[in-house]
Amino acid sequence: MNTVDKKYILILLAVCLAIFFSHLGLIYVNIMEARNFITAREMLQYNNWLHTTMNLEPRYEKPPLPTWLTAISASVFGIKNLFGLRLPAALSVTFLIFTSYFFSIKLLNNKKQAFKNALILATSFYIIFSGRNGQWDIFAHAFMLFAIYMLYLLFESEKINWKNYLLAGLFLGFSFMSKEPVSFFALLLPFLMAYGMVFRYKNFKKKWLPLVISMLIFLMIGLSWGLYIYFTDSSSAKDIANKETLAWSNRNVRSWYYYWSFFTQSGLWIFFSFIALLYPFMIKRVDNKPVYKFTFLWTIIAVILLSLIPEKKSRYLLPVLIPLALNTGFYIHYLSKNSKKLLKLDTYIANFGFGLIGLVCIAFPFAGYFYIGDKLNIFWIPYLLTAIVLFSIGLYVFKNLYYKKIESTFYASILMICAILLLGFPLAKIVFDNPNFNNITNLRAIDSAKDLSLYSYHGLSPELIWELGEPVIKINDIEKLPKNDTFGILITNDIPIELDQNYDLQPIDTFDINYISPSKKGYKKRLTSKFYLATKK
Repeated sequence: MNTVDKKYILILLAVCLAIFFSHLGLIYVNIMEARNFITAREMLQYNNWLHTTMNLEPRYEKPPLPTWLTAISASVFGIKNLFGLRLPAALSVTFLIFTSYFFSIKLLNNKKQAFKNALILATSFYIIFSGRNGQWDIFAHAFMLFAIYMLYLLFESEKINWKNYLLAGLFLGFSFMSKEPVSFFALLLPFLMAYGMVFRYKNFKKKWLPLVISMLIFLMIGLSWGLYIYFTDSSSAKDIANKETLAWSNRNVRSWYYYWSFFTQSGLWIFFSFIALLYPFMIKRVDNKPVYKFTFLWTIIAVILLSLIPEKKSRYLLPVLIPLALNTGFYIHYLSKNSKKLLKLDTYIANFGFGLIGLVCIAFPFAGYFYIGDKLNIFWIPYLLTAIVLFSIGLYVFKNLYYKKIESTFYASILMICAILLLGFPLAKIVFDNPNFNNITNLRAIDSAKDLSLYSYHGLSPELIWELGEPVIKINDIEKLPKNDTFGILITNDIPIELDQNYDLQPIDTFDINYISPSKKGYKKRLTSKFYLATKK
């Protein structure tokens, strides 16, 4: 490894540490995380490692590999330690970033451009969000990109390298064990189609046997847990499969063009990502035209395939950001390489795109001061540090734009994201202003509730169950409630008539785990629950 490699790797590592690992336990658990963390907790508490559960009910919708990794991390750091629970996702996204770097080197034979590609990917909005959250998509796509990297090496090589074949099969299996076929459809299939259209498949006659063995390894790993569940709990598995199939066709159904603002998910790089997708404009500016065509097609095909699925969510665009970052890197590299001799149009584009970034940095101290207002006395340290650093970065951006040093402005933009996550992220607590906040973790501290059985009418939100720290028996029919014993019951909505008619209900407390005020838009009723002591009349 030469000096250039070491420098790039160390910088990438520093960027990943700043973006994905800093203040990892600061933000409250969201609904997706709550489901995953409950399943990990029940693995540790009830030994449910194969028959995975949530609130002690079968949860076979998601394969268990990311949950296993999270449970292992929780066993080391503690089941309530959010840093430990989110650590596997942060490690996965770091693995993704480094894979993209080495993959780009092979694609481009240009380490500097590969380095920029990896930095663009690391600072893309939804990559940041996914890498700092305990959600399982990032595992599937990180494992898949490594498998794709291995497959690319196999497609391009004249020799049979068994290690790469084995690794390809292994990581395809890991991806399937993280999110089933999602990454196969959204990342692998578009890659295979784009590769075939640009590079063609060569000399496959002598590669068929190793590829078959690679696919067998994938099937052994990827299907192992699903087959185990099918043969040991087929009834639950079929019910869940039917429910999931129905959801894909009926839930969150959007128009076919819903995803066509996909480049906005790149956050900082929205403007440059859009420009890089203008094929007639870009093809005249890139040196490596076949690879640009490949990354362009990989991105567009991925969006088209995702658009065919009725159920659509913004987070499903996560895999698209991977080839999009490689595609965006072409324009950033072109601007950096030719900064002193750019056409007027490219100069305007660079000045506008990076000028916006510089303007945001310079505006932050003033906008932040007015936004924080009377809370400045609590948050003055993170505010002051962030304001000084961002203002300095803004000045640096405009200085380098003036002297036409585009590459320096690019690196300053990366530094801006690192500064926001490293220094400014604690300011997120400013929105935590719910005067009625009462965590359900306090329930067992109530004397009358210490040893009671707990029930919930029509269920509790996953976030409440997570915060409570134990399963709650869900009932939809009051006939299933105790007849002779006093018990606790949690109700989110109004008291059902049949329950009120048959039980004496003594209100004890109201729990509200919304961090934001009830007057604000993001306040959620489902994050509240009233607790009653119930006795049969």
